[in-house]
Parts: sequence; C-alpha cells; structure tokens
Amino acid sequence: MPKNIYGDPLIPCCTNPMTGYFRDSLCRTMPEDTGTHVVCALITDDFLKYTKSKGNDLSTPKPQWQFPGLKAGDKWCLCVSRWLEAEKAGVAPKIDLKATHIKALDFAPLERFEAYAI
Repeated sequence: MPKNIYGDPLIPCCTNPMTGYFRDSLCRTMPEDTGTHVVCALITDDFLKYTKSKGNDLSTPKPQWQFPGLKAGDKWCLCVSRWLEAEKAGVAPKIDLKATHIKALDFAPLERFEAYAI
C-alpha cells in the first residue's frame, strides 16, 4: 500500500478530474514516471500561468493523455520538481499532505511541505 508523507496510507487526491500518473486518483509513482507526480496540489490561477510560462500548459485539455485541462480549484498530482520551482517563484499551490506520496520527502523536508498544507 502506498504511503503519504506521514507514513500513513495514501488517500486519493482527486477523482474529478481523475488525477495521478496512473489516472487512479493517487499521487504515486514508478521509475518510468520521470516527473515524479507525487504532490497533491490545489491548483491556482497563478500556478497555471507559471507552469504554462515554463512550457507545461496544464489548462488546455489533451484527450490523447486522458487530460481534461485544469482550472483553479482542481486538485492534481504535480511533479515534485515543478512544485519546488513554483515555490521558489512564489506561486506554489497549497498541498493535501495526506494525499502527497512519501517519495516527495526525497526532494525536500517535511516542514517545507507542511508550510503549504491545505
């Protein structure tokens, strides 16, 4: 069973839209997931503008990837590296810690994520 950053069972991030690298609502990963989609974030307009400026448009639907396009208020499993970049830029979205995979702790300490708890 996948674990969250507290070592407890990982809870679903979102089912509408269906999120996760595996599109199963869980922010879990595997070696082929080069983005490490483990951070369950509450999407904001500022984050959407930021990530689009970095070449990753998350607001436009891409049906071939089962991707509906995101809007502010959606929850989504983000790449931990993009979330950390957004944090440095001052636009990191809030995080659902119970739905954020323990793998995130390989990239930053717990306290850094807790500062953005929903």
